[in-house]
Amino acid sequence: MTDVKTPVLIVGAGPVGLIGALDLAWRGIDVVIVEQRYAGEPPPVKCNHVSSRSMEILRRLGLAEAIRAAGLPHDYPNDVAFCTTVTGTEFSRIRIPSVNGRSEPPSVEHPDSTWPTPEPPHRINQLYLEPILFEHAAKEPRIRILNRCILEEIDQTDEAVTARVRNLETGATLVINASYAIGCDGARSTVRRSIGAKFVGEGEIARNLSSFIRAPALLEMIRSKRKPSWMSQAINPRRAGNAIAIDGNELWLIHCRVKPHETDFALIDRDRAIRDVLGVDNNFAYELLGKEDWIARRLVADRMRKDRIFLCGDSAHIWIPVAGYGMNCGIADVVGLTWMLAAVINGWAPPSILDAFERERHPITEQVSRFVAELGVQLVRRRNEPPAGIEAEGAEGDAVRARFGQEMYDMNVGQYCCGGLNFGYFYEDSPLIFYDGEQHPAYSMASFTPSTVPGCRLPHAWLRDGRSIYDALGPEYTLLRFDPSIDASGLIDAAVSHGFPMALLDVDIPPAGGVYGYPLLIVRPDRHVAWRGHAINIDPDRMIGRLRGEDRAGVAGAQAA
Repeated sequence: MTDVKTPVLIVGAGPVGLIGALDLAWRGIDVVIVEQRYAGEPPPVKCNHVSSRSMEILRRLGLAEAIRAAGLPHDYPNDVAFCTTVTGTEFSRIRIPSVNGRSEPPSVEHPDSTWPTPEPPHRINQLYLEPILFEHAAKEPRIRILNRCILEEIDQTDEAVTARVRNLETGATLVINASYAIGCDGARSTVRRSIGAKFVGEGEIARNLSSFIRAPALLEMIRSKRKPSWMSQAINPRRAGNAIAIDGNELWLIHCRVKPHETDFALIDRDRAIRDVLGVDNNFAYELLGKEDWIARRLVADRMRKDRIFLCGDSAHIWIPVAGYGMNCGIADVVGLTWMLAAVINGWAPPSILDAFERERHPITEQVSRFVAELGVQLVRRRNEPPAGIEAEGAEGDAVRARFGQEMYDMNVGQYCCGGLNFGYFYEDSPLIFYDGEQHPAYSMASFTPSTVPGCRLPHAWLRDGRSIYDALGPEYTLLRFDPSIDASGLIDAAVSHGFPMALLDVDIPPAGGVYGYPLLIVRPDRHVAWRGHAINIDPDRMIGRLRGEDRAGVAGAQAA
């Protein structure tokens, strides 16, 4: 038995756990990751999309360029096409730029091309994303990855977390002592069970028979009928489903929708289902590389924390992958936690700052779960009931497909171009934020209003020198000053005296009449607005106290003028 000591233990080396470790290391914190798989073992072919908000995080960590260089070929269309079969008649298309197309001017033809961000979303399967994250984590001296190790027990005292880990190759037992632990160990999370958290919600919305295949001839068959697309949604009376391009050549993930009367995956003719979705006959050759069958659910853990142990990603929530926001929500969870953990470990905030994590993230995960589940239920019903004549030839069939195509576009464009989920959500009950009485702008899955209402994401802008405003922010808190004549010395001096990291950034774009509105903004490490004002008229010590999580009296008396 060997002991290991670390400030933070992360269980699970999927994208959420790896990004959490990379962010902690970026903030100067040592991390140990426990992972059951071999180093370099291919991940599941699951997640297919890195959201814009996640790409912003990867940009800060210096990884956005490497991620964007991988995935589909740079000229491969990122569109979503709706067809009778994958090789059949197309009747609608949501246009999303390729990597090369992102350099073109924004266009209403591409609904996500006008988003206010330095990092648009990127189509890349987990098969290619995770190895990049793993490679960078493995090279980081502050991160130690224990592959082929399984968490057997985890417990905690008032002072520390203790985990018993077994090496799957040798059988040896390792005891890890950590100040804090994060469970990123998936839907069957051992960490979740250890803190007594339970999933609450809907256990089954739909079933999907999913297959990872190699089909060298499929792309040319598609090209003979239409322009290729990242995703091809097939809807016909025999079987609804979709095909996702993995490498832009011969690798595909095929989701076949399971019909209501089909209660057992094993009894479904997988080959027939794949051919019905693709629209190919029995002579079409493909190789089955893996089975990725899954049940669509809406489940959120009733708690995301117990003292020193936290939950992020699939260990805290699983839902139908509408909008591709499972992994991305997990990434938002973990970087919403890691900056707070680093604040405590680095000594500039007390442990009470951690009380904000669950108060901020749990309501967001619950809300996102309902957004995606409501749309998912509608889509399941509509895909299972295609209109009569969807495959008919001639003018009658064309009319049916045109009507249904518009319906599919309207129902789906919000999930594939989900600006609201990226930029619209806000924290409305945080002990770290100075609320000023103004309502947060409402948002939907697709729509949002950029705002500096405290709790919202800092709206993006390009500075006069060509930098993104996000690239100019400090690593922790930043005071943005749009009017350099305003005296901020009292607050900056108080921050220095408290050992509180706050950078001062004079911004050379005018706030008046624009989205910023106020000449002073305080932005948190996660780029959410913590305070705004026209002058610093709150006692600086009181302000620092609240920002570092030691003001436990609530917002009363702490309003900004």
